[in-house]
Amino acid sequence: MTAHAVSDLPPFRPRPPWLTGDLQTLRNFLLRPRIDLRPWPGERLWLPVSGGDQLAASLHARDWLGEQPLVVLIHGLSGCEDSVYVRASARFWLSLGHPVLRLNLRGSQPSRPRCRGHYHGGRSEDPYAALDALLSRERAAARQGLVLVGYSLGGNVLIKLVAEAGRRLPVRAAASVSAPIDLEATSQRFHAPRNRVYLRWLLGLLKREATAPPAELSDAERQAIAQARTVREFDDRFIAPRFGFDGAAGYYRDCSGLRFLPDVETPLIALHADDDPWIPDAAYAEAARVGNRNVRVHLTHGGGHVGFHAIDDTQPWHDRAIHAFMGEVG
Repeated sequence: MTAHAVSDLPPFRPRPPWLTGDLQTLRNFLLRPRIDLRPWPGERLWLPVSGGDQLAASLHARDWLGEQPLVVLIHGLSGCEDSVYVRASARFWLSLGHPVLRLNLRGSQPSRPRCRGHYHGGRSEDPYAALDALLSRERAAARQGLVLVGYSLGGNVLIKLVAEAGRRLPVRAAASVSAPIDLEATSQRFHAPRNRVYLRWLLGLLKREATAPPAELSDAERQAIAQARTVREFDDRFIAPRFGFDGAAGYYRDCSGLRFLPDVETPLIALHADDDPWIPDAAYAEAARVGNRNVRVHLTHGGGHVGFHAIDDTQPWHDRAIHAFMGEVG
């Protein structure tokens, strides 16, 4: 199924030996490729959000602001600005002459030194506040506008951000890559027996991230985090009560990107692979039926979760797809 697809985009074909969804997903973890950004040194920025916290960000090629759109990259769950997929995308866009901002969510490892709070899959007010602050400081960035790219959970946050505040920011285009736009369905898939190794790995990362100093946690919250045996329990016992959701089910219902797609008023492309081991593709079939002319959905045969390692280019296919999308929407 491909709906409202990018017309000139070649089909995705996986690069051997990464021929399955799991191998596509794991390639970056197994190889740990070195992505060199030294030709475009980054400047550390601290961008204010609510409650006195600040988000860490790396701004590359400040001198190019106003000449080309600023590409803003938002990482996924337990990731950060140094995740391989973020660095690879940064190199891609910088090589094309775009300034780039690698934005860290609240409580992620780079942001944690100045964050007592934490992010979640619907906390879109944080990137909005951070980008609003950036545009106040760097007025040249508004001249060519922003291109927002979110990966995995960051893609879900991005969809909600664009739906709620896209017109209040100079967003020219946006893209999500492997976003869990149906959080309930994603939770069910992720907790399937086949994913138990993934689950154990991710839960450990989440616990360390949430409790790293100077996180401000009550004794009850620390106990809830420590006792969580699954990601759903982590969400149900820590995330949901902390942010006022009616349990994990309420959090998933209220924050899933799928419910926000009808309200998107800026061009957005949602990229997903049909063999993503964590996120089922049924929500993308539903997204394609939303009928919002601003939203394009592209489901590939193969690609895994934020993988898209293709046979025809060493650059991840999703970066080239987003660039093609930008060329279409102008």
